[in-house]
Amino acid sequence: MTDARPEGWTRREDGHVGRSREHSARAEHQHAAYGREAYGDPYDDPYAGDQLAGRGNAGGGQYGGAPPMRRRRRRWPRVVGGLVVVLLVVMVGGYFYLDSRLKRESVLEDYPGRIGDTPGTNWLIVGSDSREGLSKADQKRLRTGFAGGRRTDSMMLLHYGSGGTSLISLPRDSYLPIQGHGSNKLNAAFAFGGPKLLVRTVEKATGVHIDHYAEIGFNGFVGVVDAVGGVDICVKDDIKDPKAGLDLKAGCQTLDGGQALGYVRTRKFARADLERVEHQRQFFGALMKKSTSPGTMLNPFRSVPLAMNATSNFLVDDGDHLHNLVRMMWAMKGVSGGDGVTTTVPIGGSGSSPSAGSYITWDRAKASKMFEALQQDQKLPADVITK
Repeated sequence: MTDARPEGWTRREDGHVGRSREHSARAEHQHAAYGREAYGDPYDDPYAGDQLAGRGNAGGGQYGGAPPMRRRRRRWPRVVGGLVVVLLVVMVGGYFYLDSRLKRESVLEDYPGRIGDTPGTNWLIVGSDSREGLSKADQKRLRTGFAGGRRTDSMMLLHYGSGGTSLISLPRDSYLPIQGHGSNKLNAAFAFGGPKLLVRTVEKATGVHIDHYAEIGFNGFVGVVDAVGGVDICVKDDIKDPKAGLDLKAGCQTLDGGQALGYVRTRKFARADLERVEHQRQFFGALMKKSTSPGTMLNPFRSVPLAMNATSNFLVDDGDHLHNLVRMMWAMKGVSGGDGVTTTVPIGGSGSSPSAGSYITWDRAKASKMFEALQQDQKLPADVITK
């Protein structure tokens, strides 16, 4: 019987018919692979093997040979992400730490007949003559005297809102009604009842609701000025005042903490307190401009001492926080840069009394017009703006 097996097939020992291994291998090599010449040597192909497998045993790829190269994972995204997290933690932690350093006092309390909230934001900013933190040697060097307690040396009303920004000096010799004490100088309200009575007196006199309170003493003032490396001020005329420890020549110059304190305290002028409040507004505006400048904010050797000095020496209301102070500083910076109005409450005249001594009075008509604009968060009328 003829063995009718197809070519390449053979009978195995178990009697079954199967394809010859030799023939199978030969047949595979006779067919051209995709992308290869049919007559070329298949083992000469440098890309032989499964190049797409990407897997295999430890000895190599699917068909043997060197194992596929693993891509190195880039580490810089993780490093950057870690740095961002650390920076955020430091910033948040630093904010709460600095906020906790602020001195606080319950100042803005409600009382019977208190005016309701008015549009915009109003700050009462007070410079006191507190010697707290100054040694006897410092008091002698700065010519502050040795009086105890604290009294007001300057008072300013800062308003900002849709009607713009205004910084208004309230002269300490202003003769006003003080609840429970008749009429007296404005700074007497602070002496009689501290910040609470001062705020109440200002609210009653202006009809403006005070939202925030900030107070800084002599020591804090000097420390803040020195922390920013001094403040640039243009002095109109020569000033020599031994009582304030001041001897300045006319012209633009940088004042250190001691000189700055003397500059805002001296009354060695023909108009005494009225000219002094002009210098106080000028200087506080320049100080805030310097404090918020890139040269200060981006320089840790200035920004850190500034933050430490400011937060340990500013006294604020219980409800005030660090971000409120920062907002106040930016508003004052804007005023000093010409984006607002700096003025003094309109003055009407002067007088004296046995209890108060010499004092000044407000121009009632113009002062009422000024404060009505603030009550409605409107721009100050031009005819009420004075130096």
